[in-house]
Formats: sequence, C-alpha cells, structure tokens
Amino acid sequence: MSAKKPVPFLRQVVPVRKKVQRDPRFDDLSGDYKPEIFMKTYSFLDSIKKQEKEMVQKQLKKCRNMEQKEKLQRLLNRMAQQEQAQKKQQKLRERELSLKRQQREFAKQGKKPFFLKKSEKRKLELAEKYAELKRSGKLESFLNKKRKRNAIKDKRHLPSQNNL
Repeated sequence: MSAKKPVPFLRQVVPVRKKVQRDPRFDDLSGDYKPEIFMKTYSFLDSIKKQEKEMVQKQLKKCRNMEQKEKLQRLLNRMAQQEQAQKKQQKLRERELSLKRQQREFAKQGKKPFFLKKSEKRKLELAEKYAELKRSGKLESFLNKKRKRNAIKDKRHLPSQNNL
C-alpha cells in the first residue's frame, strides 16, 4: 500500500466471510419434495386442525359480540376451505398414483405404455365430478347454475339493442 494515499475510514484488516443464505426450496442440500412423504410426516397436523376447528365452533356458539362472531365465522370458513382443498389434492394424487400403477402393470405384461393427454385427464376428472354430484343428488342444481352462467356469457357476446 502506498503511504501517500489516505487510509479509508472503514478499512478491512481481516477479510470477513460473508454468511451465505440459502433457500431450502431451491437448494439441493434439502433434497427433493415428495408430497407422499410430506403428508405422512405431517399427518399429525390433521388431528390438531380438527381440534382447532371444534374449538372455534364452540367459541362461535358462545360468542355474543357480532364483530367477534363474524371474525370466527370467517376463520371457520377458511378452515373448511383449506380442508376441502387438501381433500381435492389428495384425490388428485391418488388418481395419478393409480394411473402410474396401471402403467407399470401394462409394462410388466409387455404392452406398450399409454400416457393420457391433459385433455383426456380433464375429461376423466369431469366424469368423476358428475358421478359424485349424481350420487349426492346435487347434479340438477349444478347443471342449472352452469346453464345460467353460460346464458350470461352468451348474452354478453350478442349485440345489444342500444348498438342498433
């Protein structure tokens, strides 16, 4: 170093190693995400969530304050929606696993593997949804709502009387 040059105010005498931050979602050290293993590992959370839901329902029955009641109702709805989403995801995962098993069986028999397209998977999913609605007896109401929705879409595309 030159003696004529002024020394900087914050001079680093010993180089400090910078702490490397890593995101476990994208780091190879954390391993791969496998939903089946994740669900098995954290299955105890389902029972805890169930207990929390029951507790919120009890609080909702006891509550007199309207603001608090609305807040608890929103929380209960959110919990129910999360539960439904989790069940839907589980069904989807099970369907994928059954298709994989079927492909393995075909491969063992010596047949050529046949993979479904996205559109075909969607059709199967829709058929399953209709069967479920038929079993529960909600098919008619679902179809009526769908018809109304489609009618509104069609009306939007038609030229209005004002434009003529």
